[in-house]
Amino acid sequence: MRTALVIGTGLIGTSAALALSQRGVVVHLTDHDPEQARTAAALGAGTDEIPEGPVDLAIVAAPPAHVAAVLADAMRRGVARGYIDVASVKGGPRRELEALGLDLASYIGTHPMSGREKSGPLAATGDLFEGRPWVLTPTRDTDTEVLNLALELVSHCRAVPVVMDADAHDRAVALVSHMPHLVSSMVAARLENAEEAAVRLCGQGIRDVTRIAASDPRMWIDILSANPGPVADLLSDVAADLEETVEALRSLQSSDDAKRREGTAGIEDVLRRGNAGQVRVPGKHGSAPRVYEAVTVLISDEPGQLARIFADAGRAGVNIEDVRIEHATGQQAGLIQLMVEPQAAPVLSAALRERGWSIRQ
Repeated sequence: MRTALVIGTGLIGTSAALALSQRGVVVHLTDHDPEQARTAAALGAGTDEIPEGPVDLAIVAAPPAHVAAVLADAMRRGVARGYIDVASVKGGPRRELEALGLDLASYIGTHPMSGREKSGPLAATGDLFEGRPWVLTPTRDTDTEVLNLALELVSHCRAVPVVMDADAHDRAVALVSHMPHLVSSMVAARLENAEEAAVRLCGQGIRDVTRIAASDPRMWIDILSANPGPVADLLSDVAADLEETVEALRSLQSSDDAKRREGTAGIEDVLRRGNAGQVRVPGKHGSAPRVYEAVTVLISDEPGQLARIFADAGRAGVNIEDVRIEHATGQQAGLIQLMVEPQAAPVLSAALRERGWSIRQ
């Protein structure tokens, strides 16, 4: 691939353009908002000049509701040898293109499984997709050359290609992305009118659950409007679980021993099923999840503290597998959890104590 056209210079489009530009591909940028395309160009993502002829690959990064129309326009104008989109739903756009009577041999639907809570070109980075799955949904009609161009794009972005059926993809993202986002938003909504004294008690748990609720509502309306059925089906199942959990909690309030035992069993069931589901979430680098041990250290909120603790861990010969930070309320300090292999935890604890760090049990 020597040339590309990115149509839509938001977070995903600009990030893909940055990755391609960094690897020597000549990238042309266009957007319904010319100022946004100019911003992406100023960031080094490419040029907002119109290409002189057909490019190798056109990448449509428009909202799901507009993908088919943008693709159809580009294909009719013959702007590229191959066409892909990066929308978060795949079945709908393909069916719309088929209904328009377009030859889809030059098209493949794709979806990079990566993003941020922020949107727009200023939030873009050239390494946004690195190590992340990038779904490709070829059909029997897909031209081999177009599939190879898509795979080359994924390689340039240092993502991991995953081939799926379009409708299977839409059901999957409803489960692992779209439904969880709505649940996160519903939990966060409970905080909107909560008493300030309660909100000040927020810890890492509520931050983890509500983090993705900070995303742009307009973007998510577009996404959910393109995949409402599978998301509604999943939320219906969650609603049934919620109803049973509420009944179990009410039973725990009962003065009747049998009712309380029934309530305990109900709560235990949902918690155990949660455990069983959570362990299926892929671990580091997409491998099977591993059980790590946390070494918890009190750390002051001062420049250089994180660098110092990582350096001390390195001197101890211990690899940090993951990091979690919980900031102390009203204090310039916090607790950092260094996740390590269980056998490395005593070694790291001893080494950090020796270097003056306060270890919390």
